[in-house]
Amino acid sequence: MFFLAAKIFWFLLQPINLIGILLLLALVAMAMRWRRLSLFTTIIAFLVVALSVWSSLGPVMLRPLEDRFARPHPAPQTIAGIIMLGGGMEGAINLKRGGYELNAGGDRLVETAVLARRYPEARIVLSGGNGSLVLEGEGDADSAPRLLEGLGVERERLVLENRSRDTFENAVFSREMVQPKPSETWLLVTSAFHMPRSMALFRKAGFEVVPWPVDYRTRGDEMPGLATDNPLDSLSATTISLREWIGLIAYWLSGRIDSPLPGPA
Repeated sequence: MFFLAAKIFWFLLQPINLIGILLLLALVAMAMRWRRLSLFTTIIAFLVVALSVWSSLGPVMLRPLEDRFARPHPAPQTIAGIIMLGGGMEGAINLKRGGYELNAGGDRLVETAVLARRYPEARIVLSGGNGSLVLEGEGDADSAPRLLEGLGVERERLVLENRSRDTFENAVFSREMVQPKPSETWLLVTSAFHMPRSMALFRKAGFEVVPWPVDYRTRGDEMPGLATDNPLDSLSATTISLREWIGLIAYWLSGRIDSPLPGPA
């Protein structure tokens, strides 16, 4: 139920859809001669566009999430395994074409391959099924082995967790599959902006992991003001930051995590 509600809520609230809904309401209000309502919804739609596309709101909101967890320094000498969370592959394309096309989060796959060579004895958990309500696609845990094997990672090292639809299930199902021991060190590889929610959920699941953030979307020196990136990237940053902040608050209110802004232990 939580998964379904979250998907519907986010569909309505993400900036590009919200703009469309507001403009549709404005047209309906205009047809009904509700001029004040039409003007109000048009102004709100314009403000959403201005903040999402023409301002630095997205990067400014992303920056504290990306800075929250850093990689350990120095890096562990030995580890038991690496957990890579899905979200870096084009599931719909890979399902039809049988390849391993990467999206903007493809750094997760690249870094996992690098870590696999650095720690040749480590197990590698690929966690991620199809988390879409309507789109048919292949989960990362099904696509990623084709890429990693092509990069020289042995198939027998891979643990494929392809049931999870969201980060909560990533944590729960990964722990069930590997049964980590208290003395073991496991690295968690995911996008830097996604690391706070991921760390909190793995802690809640009783799976202590070491953050290994990748896929940074900010430089680290963003300030409030006009956008310094192209419009599509600005819109993407706003969309991602809103999703993560809303996810943190929703997971905290539902009791799935213990803090609305998790930090290093």
